[in-house]
Amino acid sequence: MVEPPADLNFHIEFSSADYGLRAWVTGVNGTLETTLAYWRMIAEEVRRVQPRGMLVVDDMEGDPPPPEQLLVFVQAMQGQGMEAVRIAYVERHAAQIPLVEYAGLLANEHGFNARIFADEDSAVRWLRYGER
Repeated sequence: MVEPPADLNFHIEFSSADYGLRAWVTGVNGTLETTLAYWRMIAEEVRRVQPRGMLVVDDMEGDPPPPEQLLVFVQAMQGQGMEAVRIAYVERHAAQIPLVEYAGLLANEHGFNARIFADEDSAVRWLRYGER
């Protein structure tokens, strides 16, 4: 389990899988600072491991950053090494999926290969067999 900076309340557990790397994120979100911090930790692990696919399972409480901050988030992640990997993002809170899908669209417009899912099985299938 990877621990965040002391002032942020989340945890990331990484594991390897046949499709690449899995990150299970728990804790409390709600700010751009938290979102950037956990994605930067994921990007650091991606650079270290160099997986072909990345599954991020978001099991966090709290909302993602508001829509007006999502472009800031996506632009801040450019050049962090995530453009080289397929990213499947599972949002466990169904009410948040539309906002997360908006972030996914912005990410794809900015050079990332990301897709948003409501369940882990579909995300894993896309990582294993989806179009490249």
